[in-house]
Amino acid sequence: MKHHAPLAVAAIASAAFALSGCGLVGGDGAGTESEPEKNVNMQEAADRAEQILDGTLAGIKPGVRAVRGPSSDSVCTDFKNDGTGAGTVTRRRYVMTIISEERRGSFLGVIERRWKKEGYEITSVRENKEMPAIFATTPEGFRVGLEIGYKGQASLSATSPCVTESQVTEPSREPVDPDSPAGKGLPYVHSDFWSAGTPLSSPSPGTGG
Repeated sequence: MKHHAPLAVAAIASAAFALSGCGLVGGDGAGTESEPEKNVNMQEAADRAEQILDGTLAGIKPGVRAVRGPSSDSVCTDFKNDGTGAGTVTRRRYVMTIISEERRGSFLGVIERRWKKEGYEITSVRENKEMPAIFATTPEGFRVGLEIGYKGQASLSATSPCVTESQVTEPSREPVDPDSPAGKGLPYVHSDFWSAGTPLSSPSPGTGG
């Protein structure tokens, strides 16, 4: 369903993504027993996922460096595991800024406040010192997540609900040296704030507008 061509990002109103009973299961965003939103196709959902991720990153103060991660799409199936003419898309961002262990809780706190401000419902929180995570659902039914992984790598994802199946253009990704820290998927950009080795003694910065 993907075509490697330049992505033309369309401005899509959130109101267009009212849900129509699409269930989502599993970590890959696959849907079941789905009635796709007929006014939205997979390309439009992919564009909206990009907007969600960019908006989340824009709300982080001080700002961080992030790059696009791999995209994916899945087919929505019914209870017989048959295709329904619908699919979901997932878009990702990898944060290349080093988030120190001492600042990870504050980083998640900034994201959580941003999402709540946008009306997202926090669905679960993984309270792990080394690899914490937070997950939420947007009013349009997109599932979003922030996870801290190996070497403190922070990654953001946005997965759409089931929408009408269509061709999807793969967004361009910044080329990187495979032997560099970025090529190995490791954060490498130092931040005087986020990379600091001391915990915050006061509330973390606001999320901005």
